[in-house]
Amino acid sequence: MGLPVSWTRMYVAVAGTFGPLHDGHRTLFEHALRFGDDGVVVALTSDELAVETRTQPREIPAFDDRVRQVTDAIEDLDEWDRDIEVRELTSEYGIAEDDPEIDALVVSPETAPELEAINDRRRERGLDPLSGIVAPYALAADGERISSTRIVAGEIDEHGASIE
Repeated sequence: MGLPVSWTRMYVAVAGTFGPLHDGHRTLFEHALRFGDDGVVVALTSDELAVETRTQPREIPAFDDRVRQVTDAIEDLDEWDRDIEVRELTSEYGIAEDDPEIDALVVSPETAPELEAINDRRRERGLDPLSGIVAPYALAADGERISSTRIVAGEIDEHGASIE
């Protein structure tokens, strides 16, 4: 008879602007909820940081509106009854680089390379590196990835359906 296998519980973070909210974001939330048995923290960019980090300027819903949309989406997806906390993100790496409680970060394929820099910064602070949980892109009906930029441009809706 073998020894019992211990399950590592994780406190998981997911970060972003999340506005307008779409199925790609919901995929990130679902991965965070699935693995975050010790809880999930959503780091939501402040209004100022959301504008600063855009490569292409676009309209972004107000922080309070995004908090409400994120909270509603997570409530709809949370079949595990996880503890959820939404925090305001005011710097590029924010809580990921300095919160010792976080064990893993949910990222998209696009943002996965940033995990190395985050972990370097955590090591400099004497913190353990984060595990990366890569969530796949959600694809629109045209086979391209769903993005807030495409939604704002009027190409697709939040579920990836083409807008004619």
